[in-house]
Amino acid sequence: MFETLLAHIDRFVKLSDTEQQILTNHLSLQHIGKKEYILNEGDVCNANYFIMKGLLRMYFIKDTGQEQTIQFALENWWITDYTSLESRQPSGYFIQAIENSEIAVLTKANREILFQQIPQLERYFRLLLQRMHAANLMRIQYLFDLSVEERYHQFNARFPEFVQRIPQYMLAVYLGFTPEVLSKIRAKK
Repeated sequence: MFETLLAHIDRFVKLSDTEQQILTNHLSLQHIGKKEYILNEGDVCNANYFIMKGLLRMYFIKDTGQEQTIQFALENWWITDYTSLESRQPSGYFIQAIENSEIAVLTKANREILFQQIPQLERYFRLLLQRMHAANLMRIQYLFDLSVEERYHQFNARFPEFVQRIPQYMLAVYLGFTPEVLSKIRAKK
């Protein structure tokens, strides 16, 4: 049932068959319909979510009432609000399915148990967080350094699978411009 996640972990660390069984015993499978939420603003985030099938996004509502998407996650990606998860404070974000999705849910409590029982998992999550941090720094640099057109083309080159699946208005907001600007950029092709 969790083969996709086990294969992903195997790219970073090696787990024995016994360790894999211990891990899968601490996971749950959740099916989420399109537009359903796994986290609402004001709730405390209680888990890490691994996307086995589908597409999710994390966003917040700006003072203007507009949604600001800050992260997308599709197959083989994790998504969570680490600030809320670790501080146990209410989240300022929503996590919503863009497509019907299947996710592996690893609660904070189970994650801590697994870190004690399988130290390699702590290494796995550290490596993921390092990659996520580097990606966030790159995104910040792109927002300050690249034109809107360069941002779109850079994102399209790096993540073509996202561009094909994300609604155009969500992609535009994520990249820091309006849907109208994105339409003009795509029309230039």
